Amino acid sequence: MCLAIPMKILKIENNIAFAEVGEIEYQANLDIISDARVGDYIIVHAGFAIEKLDEETALENLKIWQDIAEFEEKRQQKMG
Repeated sequence: MCLAIPMKILKIENNIAFAEVGEIEYQANLDIISDARVGDYIIVHAGFAIEKLDEETALENLKIWQDIAEFEEKRQQKMG
């Protein structure tokens, strides 16, 4: 199974994006996406940025992931 979580590009060096999600930084090759810029949101698969997202869509997706994480944390607490 593959999960697609938006990541925000912090910097780009030698066609490698340094992007973050949840305060964790990842690296992604930009060979597939030629127009990525610092501040863009990207989807990464197998180390390659495969899609660029507009900010509104990215933030909506990140909110959904946050809601899922909070729900799971509460569920785990109830299970003890």
